[in-house]
Amino acid sequence: MTLFVGERIVHKTFPPITRHRLALYCGASGDHNPIHVDLDFAKQAGFPDVFSHGMLVMAYLGQALTDVVPPSRIRSFSTRFAAITQLGATLTCEGTVAELLEHNGEKRARIALTTKDQTGEVKLAGEAVVAL
Repeated sequence: MTLFVGERIVHKTFPPITRHRLALYCGASGDHNPIHVDLDFAKQAGFPDVFSHGMLVMAYLGQALTDVVPPSRIRSFSTRFAAITQLGATLTCEGTVAELLEHNGEKRARIALTTKDQTGEVKLAGEAVVAL
């Protein structure tokens, strides 16, 4: 794999987040916090509606990354949550080569990662280090 700094290697857009998707994620993850699926609970907590699990958004970013980099080549993957992801958000995950480096003789790339909604608001930011 030959890369250059500034090259975008990750780009994937996911369909809008639905109530059904959130319910499925609750079951799959075991995270049954009602703020993600119960409208009355979310309103009582001061939110206009339910919102996505942060880890669901991270899973989307991980999937976008592994679509282009085999999991066996990923040396690290980290993220930080930047904003709540609202119901109906269409998320786009991107990754750009930030640095080319070498570690113990292995050529690697550090990939700057983001997940943004349809308005361009960053929901998740992070990075991955991958073996080339």
